[in-house]
Amino acid sequence: MKKMSINDAAEYFGVSKEAIHNRVRRGSLQSVVENGVKMVLLDETQAKTGRKTVQPRRPTPNNDRYYKLLEEQNQKLQSRVDTLENETRSLRDQKEQMLIAEREKIERIYKEKDEQLKNILSTISSQFMLNAPQEAVAEDEMLEAEIESEVVEESKVVSLNRHLKKRGFSAKKIKKIKARFKKSAKKDERIIIVGKKYYIDTKKYDYSDIIG
Repeated sequence: MKKMSINDAAEYFGVSKEAIHNRVRRGSLQSVVENGVKMVLLDETQAKTGRKTVQPRRPTPNNDRYYKLLEEQNQKLQSRVDTLENETRSLRDQKEQMLIAEREKIERIYKEKDEQLKNILSTISSQFMLNAPQEAVAEDEMLEAEIESEVVEESKVVSLNRHLKKRGFSAKKIKKIKARFKKSAKKDERIIIVGKKYYIDTKKYDYSDIIG
């Protein structure tokens, strides 16, 4: 028989001290008291079979291989980030170039319209200074007559209304054409706007796509 303390027996079997006391109470283990200390008695069979076998620890993954994998993934992600940053930078540059080109186009259109408007207003002012009207004439008709009397000889600028009447269009046809001009006036550099009137330069531009 082999003797050992409760603590040693618990460690030997791999259980708690309470479990050893329970086995003693159930009678599955024998015990004696020596000098006031309870000792557990183990026979040869218990000594051979009682100890629990310790499972060998499984080998841990190779750390170097694991870190290498992480590093490769990190490099791929960084490469993707660099690519996206380059694409974003390229798109931003393209957008800026488009905005600059559009702004230059708008400035050029307004500059041309300003020059045309200045010529018309200059001609009208000269006519008012040199030729005061002798009789009451409707304001719109007087404006058209003055523009045509001077400007049309040099640049062929004429009011849309008078031009359409000279071409002999019907009232219905004229109404449709005016609607087209109203729709295109703000974005078509060929159309000159003075107040609510539309003027065209038949010498410089072709209006067949609008007038028909």
